[in-house]
Amino acid sequence: MNITLSTVLLLCSSNVFMTFAWYGHLKELNNKPWIIAALLSWGIALFEYLLQVPANRIGHAVMSVGQLKILQEVIALTIFLPFSVWYLKEPLKMDYLWAGLCLMGAVFFMFRDKFAV
Repeated sequence: MNITLSTVLLLCSSNVFMTFAWYGHLKELNNKPWIIAALLSWGIALFEYLLQVPANRIGHAVMSVGQLKILQEVIALTIFLPFSVWYLKEPLKMDYLWAGLCLMGAVFFMFRDKFAV
């Protein structure tokens, strides 16, 4: 499988776990003490790291650390948006579009050497 595709798929999977670890407790454990939410989040985050670390190691063969970070941020917003709207029932705002456009600018600047023809 292509290195870039493998990296993206692993980062997407990792980000699903990360999003649940960071924000899922706001819906499911909001009536529990914060330490319970923290411990459960750490358990979920373990699966995030089991995917993120290999993703970064694989991706570093063809991308810089800065490119990997920007890729991660784009994926994070892409995963977070449906999670926040459908799972947490947050309102969909135009601010997500503006944030996404700013990230696309970051992608352009970090990957522009790969866009050169």
